[in-house]
Amino acid sequence: MSLWGLVSKMPPEKVQRLYVDFPQHLRHLLGDWLESQPWEFLVGSDAFCCNLASALLSDTVQHLQASVGEQGEGSTILQHISTLESIYQRDPLKLVATFRQILQGEKKAVMEQFRHLPMPFHWKQEELKFKTGLRRLQHRVGEIHLLREALQKGAEAGQVSLHSLIETPANGTGPSEALAMLLQETTGELEAAKALVLKRIQIWKRQQQLAGNGAPFEESLAPLQERCESLVDIYSQLQQEVGAAGGELEPKTRASLTGRLDEVLRTLVTSCFLVEKQPPQVLKTQTKFQAGVRFLLGLRFLGAPAKPPLVRADMVTEKQARELSVPQGPGAGAESTGEIINNTVPLENSIPGNCCSALFKNLLLKKIKRCERKGTESVTEEKCAVLFSASFTLGPGKLPIQLQALSLPLVVIVHGNQDNNAKATILWYNAFSEMDRVPFVVAERVPWEKMCETLNLKFMAEVGTNRGLLPEHFLFLAQKIFNDNSLSMEAFQHRSVSWSQFNKEILLGRGFTFWQWFDGVLDLTKRCLRSYWSDRLIIGFISKQYVTSLLLNEPDGTFLLRFSDSEIGGITIAHVIRGQDGSPQIENIQPFSAKDLSIRSLGDRIRDLAQLKNLYPKKPKDEAFRSHYKPEQMGKDGRGYVPATIKMTVERDQPLPTPELQMPTMVPSYDLGMALIPP
Repeated sequence: MSLWGLVSKMPPEKVQRLYVDFPQHLRHLLGDWLESQPWEFLVGSDAFCCNLASALLSDTVQHLQASVGEQGEGSTILQHISTLESIYQRDPLKLVATFRQILQGEKKAVMEQFRHLPMPFHWKQEELKFKTGLRRLQHRVGEIHLLREALQKGAEAGQVSLHSLIETPANGTGPSEALAMLLQETTGELEAAKALVLKRIQIWKRQQQLAGNGAPFEESLAPLQERCESLVDIYSQLQQEVGAAGGELEPKTRASLTGRLDEVLRTLVTSCFLVEKQPPQVLKTQTKFQAGVRFLLGLRFLGAPAKPPLVRADMVTEKQARELSVPQGPGAGAESTGEIINNTVPLENSIPGNCCSALFKNLLLKKIKRCERKGTESVTEEKCAVLFSASFTLGPGKLPIQLQALSLPLVVIVHGNQDNNAKATILWYNAFSEMDRVPFVVAERVPWEKMCETLNLKFMAEVGTNRGLLPEHFLFLAQKIFNDNSLSMEAFQHRSVSWSQFNKEILLGRGFTFWQWFDGVLDLTKRCLRSYWSDRLIIGFISKQYVTSLLLNEPDGTFLLRFSDSEIGGITIAHVIRGQDGSPQIENIQPFSAKDLSIRSLGDRIRDLAQLKNLYPKKPKDEAFRSHYKPEQMGKDGRGYVPATIKMTVERDQPLPTPELQMPTMVPSYDLGMALIPP
């Protein structure tokens, strides 16, 4: 949603004070177009700002007039627009300042009411900042070119009018000094623009990493490639101007500018080599896999060489990855931690695809050499990475360039039974590592709130549903992982959870860790229960004690579905049944595994049991599950056979005893209407 999308929904009295210097009805006509213009990044009164402000005034008037036509507004509004144009034509920068103040006020109002700004607004502002900076750079290069040519033509050299060529020369500054100053300022602006691009590349990498846990990811690299190419174009123009300036620049100044520009190019080139297609983060030996890299500046620098450079893929340890991350460090060393076959591919340009890339289609890790592990670390906690490297020469001077890109960390396994614990290592790392971390350092303890976000993200992505976990589910999960039966969600709000609690410590009275249990639920739901979960027919994450509290006062035959607390990957039916004296008791049917449900579905098992009548709280089971029943075949099949069906029954050898009931003094607030009844 846009910023205006939120502002327009706020009570008028909260924002009307923002429109003292600009009519509120005209602000409404501008809508979210206003936040798509670079008002906040036009700071100053130089020629660039004045020219852009004039263009923005013209665009504003055109947009207002078009909006009036679309909405059928009267001539009075058009008159207001005309008056507005005549006022600001004298000083377009005043309009920029007015709109900047309005947007800042709107942002403040949104923050006060909603606590955060819309993410699309953040991205739009970042894009506007870069594009405005790029336009300023292009303007600056034009100024430099004009001044240098005037100086070199000797157009009455001592009478060159600085005011006609550049904007704000210092008092007493001569043309040559002004040229040097302008080149230095513009190089500084190029360095700032480069920093923005490098930050955006880091954000792209972080988003790619979070996508490994199921987060949405806009993976197209085309916008980043366009940014990098535009900065290389500015670099080339500035380099030409420095070279062409000749004696107009002092040798020390020229050397400084050349060094700064070369550093811009070097960091851009080396930062633009990215792993576009990551290898699997849980990698089994002797199993084929794919990976791919992309060089965002390949179309600019590689052209069509007779022999394209080769990209090589090698396995490196955490220690080697750490050494690679240190500037002027020793590098990864010669020793490889694993043997990868089919590990070289040419780095080639694709004109139709407008990219330079290398795709490894048949990689295979033949064997792995285990490192010395730290403390109690298991093999499924040991992280490695794939290092992609290539080299080529750049420019007429044949400057040697070494490209290196490190994959996300991965865990190598040799047997399928290691998969579960390896996934835990990767999930934790992807979720809780930081952008500028040393490979592969990650926090040992994180806020429970962040863990909830991670579990919810993973659940929705793995199961393939848009129905996430509810606060009541997180309460049960917190009780389980912390071994704490507190009934208040606030009791866990400020707690933190450790890696050991997540996947090293065995749960009390069980033979498995929290993650092993949760991953079993993921697998079962993905394979057999997706539609049931998406229809909100499964409470799932609830303990036996809470089930008792919920069902004990319900009519006979009321039931609910919960994930087994004592088994990995099981779902059970809990229902109300009457004892010999008519007192209510809760019975939990033996959990069903994925194998059980592949033989007969959950819906058909529920249909088989006549004692199940209403899904908690009061929904008839046929109404709730009809769409999940398998149609019964009537008559003979095509081969003349009478169909046979497997049906489920629950056997009892003796009547139920009448237990002494011990009700808990408190029950959790459980929003079951939200959890169970489809909207």
